[in-house]
Amino acid sequence: MSSSTLLEPELREAETMGDETARFEELLLKASRELQQAQATTPESTQIQPQPGFCIKTNSSEGKVFINICHSPSIPPPADLTEDELLQMLEEDQAGFRIPMSLGEPHAELDAKGQGCTAYDIAVNSDFYRRMQNSDFLRELVVTIAKEGLEDKYSLQLNPEWRMLKNRTFLGSISQQNIRSKQRPRIQELGDLHTPDSRGPKGGPEKPHLSLWLEAPDLLLAEIDLPKLEGALGLSLEIGENRLVMGGSQQLYRLDAYIPLRVNSEESKAAFHRKRKQLMVAMPLLSVPS
Repeated sequence: MSSSTLLEPELREAETMGDETARFEELLLKASRELQQAQATTPESTQIQPQPGFCIKTNSSEGKVFINICHSPSIPPPADLTEDELLQMLEEDQAGFRIPMSLGEPHAELDAKGQGCTAYDIAVNSDFYRRMQNSDFLRELVVTIAKEGLEDKYSLQLNPEWRMLKNRTFLGSISQQNIRSKQRPRIQELGDLHTPDSRGPKGGPEKPHLSLWLEAPDLLLAEIDLPKLEGALGLSLEIGENRLVMGGSQQLYRLDAYIPLRVNSEESKAAFHRKRKQLMVAMPLLSVPS
């Protein structure tokens, strides 16, 4: 097991950054770049042309914002859950459910009155889009997640109020987007390994939900949900070849999880994402899974 001091400087530095997302992406890109240079490989990607679906209007401090909700069969679908199952998962605040979507770059457009505005194109799976057309619940959920994704990626503050345009399926032009050729494989939801009672004995530290996935054949990522924390101050993190241990921060959380792959603890990086209230960890692998 490596010493927690190896990762604490990264946590403290991320805590002082004004943009935790950029900091984590910097760490992740650095780790991924080093691995790619060592093995002379690059992630495969493909270009898609999203098809128009519907358009919503909202605004930010910079003016009007339009979001084109598009679809493509090349986008992987989310887990096949009923609305009741999905609602129960959301009410229990579980982070295991994801709606894969591709977030396009902002493009300047003119609205119906000839005034300048900004438009974004967001693509989801085509089959899921058709299902969403018959469900107000799924439509609201996709719009909410799409807005959060744009706010996070582009440091926006969008108005929570929005409306769907009645006579236009999109605004401006929908550009091609680059996506991964292969769907990122989920490895294991380690939250299922926790005991049903997430509290320790006598009201001890809570065991947070942990998600793991392969970002590349040789890079394992982890997200640890810490909704009660505002920052990384006081957190400790130890990583061994097959184990991840997190503690500290007023004893609110304690995690001791088995990792199903051998990781390079010395090259692992971590950062705290304030908006999502997640500890995000990038762990290069010592051996690539077949």
